[in-house]
Amino acid sequence: MSMFRAKRLDLGCFVNVKVIRDHTKRQVFAEHETERQALRYIIRNLSLPQRTRAQAQLQLAQMHCYTRPTQIRNRCIEGGKGRGILRDFKMSRYNFRVHALAGHIPGVKKASW
Repeated sequence: MSMFRAKRLDLGCFVNVKVIRDHTKRQVFAEHETERQALRYIIRNLSLPQRTRAQAQLQLAQMHCYTRPTQIRNRCIEGGKGRGILRDFKMSRYNFRVHALAGHIPGVKKASW
């Protein structure tokens, strides 16, 4: 894991260990995404020999877990929480509510009907 650690963090949000780890996972995934896609294409291509496909499958299995897209988790930019995140605003429900009521989020207001 230390081989993937960023030398300098330019995060504009709350920083704790989980946020740093998630940031690292996103960077590693972006670097290795094309390689993973190529290997997955080789594995699924039935016109290639079985040996080539098996080697590609082995290479894919041996890649670091941080290169998988399932390792990335949406986190709140305010508090670093990992659950209850609104994707459009990258905030937890509570922080979204606080900022919306204060008028800090443009175009959002309390509903009344």
